[in-house]
Amino acid sequence: MSSSTPTTAPATTRIRAAGTPGRSDVVIVGAGIIGLAHAFEALSNGLSVTVLDRDRQPVGASVRNFGHCCISAQDGELLALAQRSRPGWLRAAKASGIWAEEAGTLVVARSATEAAVLEELRAERGGDAVRLRTAAETAALLGRTDGGARGDGGSSGSGGLVGGALLPADLRVNPREAAPGLARWVAEQPHGRILWGTAVTGVESGTVHTTRGPVHGDRILICVGHDLDYLFPDLAEDHGMQRCRLTMARAAAPAAFRTHAAVLTATSMLRYDAFTGRPSAARLREEVQGHSAELLEIGANVMFTRLPDGTVLVGDSHHYDATTPPFVDERTAELLIGAVADVLGVQRLRILERWQGVYASSPRGPLLVRDLAPGVRALSVTSGIGMTLSFGLAAATFDGTLAPTA
Repeated sequence: MSSSTPTTAPATTRIRAAGTPGRSDVVIVGAGIIGLAHAFEALSNGLSVTVLDRDRQPVGASVRNFGHCCISAQDGELLALAQRSRPGWLRAAKASGIWAEEAGTLVVARSATEAAVLEELRAERGGDAVRLRTAAETAALLGRTDGGARGDGGSSGSGGLVGGALLPADLRVNPREAAPGLARWVAEQPHGRILWGTAVTGVESGTVHTTRGPVHGDRILICVGHDLDYLFPDLAEDHGMQRCRLTMARAAAPAAFRTHAAVLTATSMLRYDAFTGRPSAARLREEVQGHSAELLEIGANVMFTRLPDGTVLVGDSHHYDATTPPFVDERTAELLIGAVADVLGVQRLRILERWQGVYASSPRGPLLVRDLAPGVRALSVTSGIGMTLSFGLAAATFDGTLAPTA
């Protein structure tokens, strides 16, 4: 993909003609990454699958994100699900031909407190899972021509480096191609079918009512993410579901930028459970509040990831509401792009595209799993880790270990 590559998938991946709907073992509503991971798992288990989507290609959360399978930053039950998702991603990539790179995550430390959090995580997880890096090693991966030298004696607001850590278990995928590629694979299977441009008007045991007529299945999975309120508003409201909108951009990479790993910063450490559970996390929040209060005000997760074409996805901010306003605040974009440039040690980044990301969010928990009727289950990831958990959730769904949430 070149810097001028269009953001839409090729027509051959977008539309498969909707013939007379028959009966499938599994009917999945939603052709985002959660629905498609379930379709892949079902087909791999020898089941027949029909996937329904009201759009004519994936356009939601699954194509607007960093393509970061953020396995190591999870904790507890979510870590177990994320670890289970990893081999699913690799199997799906091999089968479908989509790009999935075992590139890991580079977490940058620009203060002694940030380094302490990484050292504490290493002490818990071990040196294989958390590989500490020196300031010089981290600078070389970022392509910093200044070597990451500090100029202020310790404030991460300077952009200097004190070290970092590589989390090798994490994966990188191309969010613009992963869901379309999986959809194409599903549609090509003898027992797989995707009906694009097919809106759902109602669901009951054994039947999904659509704008193309009824679609029948023994098992129905509702995987529509933040759009659950369009089908089941009471359920979405009961779970406190909101839409989280993100300010994102794609930039030309600095010439010396080397790493293919996702790059996380201190603001990332304040958002992921693997870091927030460390003893130094509270001190880190106070420190970041002191030098980067504006970033915390916009809910920033300053991070960036490289696409296969060499360009870099940068972001992101977090704003929560039931409905997503269409407007993007330029000050928010400037803060994020400036913070990424600071980590990279460059004056500015050349921005190629901007957009709003979106995903489902809830203060009541990261997952919504609810059985609505015999054989009908709604499943949404209500946090920003849908790519990370997708194949783990699918495996747990079909082996019967994914229990409904309260």
